[in-house]
Amino acid sequence: MRRDKWRSTNYFIQPVSRASCALSTSLRAGSLTFAATSVPYSNTFKDHLAHPRNAGELADADAVAELTNPVCGDRLRLSLRIHQGRIAAARFLAYGCPPTLACGSMLTSMLEGITTDEATRITRQHLIHALDGLPARKTHAAALAIETLQAALSSKTN
Repeated sequence: MRRDKWRSTNYFIQPVSRASCALSTSLRAGSLTFAATSVPYSNTFKDHLAHPRNAGELADADAVAELTNPVCGDRLRLSLRIHQGRIAAARFLAYGCPPTLACGSMLTSMLEGITTDEATRITRQHLIHALDGLPARKTHAAALAIETLQAALSSKTN
């Protein structure tokens, strides 16, 4: 994969500004500012958006998958390092609306240290619950994250 496909910031990820994203973000002095919005996002969501966990590439990954949502164009790349059946490290790169970024961050936080069998049982609802909820029209971000996880785990076994 060519690196220039990803817009990079201090966080290695950048939300795309589109009318469909109800949460407006901008990077100023290394922090995110949030515009007033009618969509209620949780403090957990805002924290993962402002301070993404595990963003970036993972050298010597055992399992890698990249998927795109064909409807909105959001992309998520997930890299996993697996040792003795456990996920030792997880990293993500995301391009899309803020929920896609937050879901990538939360998913990698949930994955580190668990077995691959436990990882296969993580669902979209688990991810949404871990973020303390997502608006119904933004659950596509959680679906993309889980589908990318499943593809990455499948790539390890093949």
